[in-house]
Amino acid sequence: MKVLVTGGAGFLGSHLCDALIKDNQVICVDNFFTGKKENIKHLLGHPNFTLIEHDIIEPLFIDDMKLDQIYNLACPASPIHYQFNAIRTIKTNVLGSINVLGLAKRHNARILQASTSEVYGDPKEHPQKESYWGNVNSTGIRSCYDEGKRCAETLFFDYYRQHKVDIRVVRIFNTYGSRMAKDDGRVVSNFVTQAIENKDITIYGDGMQTRSFCYVSDMIDGFIRAMNKENFTGPVNLGNPNEFTMLELADSVIKLAGSKSKLVFKELPQDDPKCRKPDISLAKEKLGWQPKVELAEGLKKTIEYFRELKRPA
Repeated sequence: MKVLVTGGAGFLGSHLCDALIKDNQVICVDNFFTGKKENIKHLLGHPNFTLIEHDIIEPLFIDDMKLDQIYNLACPASPIHYQFNAIRTIKTNVLGSINVLGLAKRHNARILQASTSEVYGDPKEHPQKESYWGNVNSTGIRSCYDEGKRCAETLFFDYYRQHKVDIRVVRIFNTYGSRMAKDDGRVVSNFVTQAIENKDITIYGDGMQTRSFCYVSDMIDGFIRAMNKENFTGPVNLGNPNEFTMLELADSVIKLAGSKSKLVFKELPQDDPKCRKPDISLAKEKLGWQPKVELAEGLKKTIEYFRELKRPA
């Protein structure tokens, strides 16, 4: 098949390209705002790999081949990056979705939207089921991402109802692993980079807020299963239901890294969710999917990746 991946040079996108290229022709689209060429440099000479440098805010035309599938992963996903240019983040989610949905419609291609657990906001339901409508601030500093992703889901389902576009919507919970950017402000990359340098580990709030951490290989498996499941639109939660406080995560990282880091506490950012845990009953039932990699195993691999980045070439 011919498969297009927007955001294909990003953390998740590059791992997805790796998984798809074994059996498909892969077209990677990225504007390199947060994606990195280093993530895909090993693919650049592959006969099944094509790179297009493009921002999906602008219309994308692929006329020299018939696309079979489109994975839409293009959007900054960490608070530092999506708040850097909030209006551009909204445009990526809204205009970008319109552009890739139009492309899917023209090619009669199946299209998957990488949505997010942030559509649930600071949830009043725990764990979060797909039927939960969320508790989202529409005017806060995170709204460009949270509401942008909610609007993208709306567009996907409107194109499905109005134009019969074959859609899939997956809601990604916290994911980590190799190729995360060390400066992206996400909790795992923050803790790991601080720990391996024996710097103070920054805890926001009292550290009792929770997250559920899914290793990247499990998430990519979920993407592909969702895309290839017939007669299934989603939305579907993809994430690890094992829940950890920030204090527990910090303690694990310090121990696994053999670090001398101490904890320092700072004010909790506005609208930071107090808890996050997916109900993955639907993914188990419809996709036969559940994560396999436990946190300690995934953290060991992630710590080694960040250590390799620090070693001189």
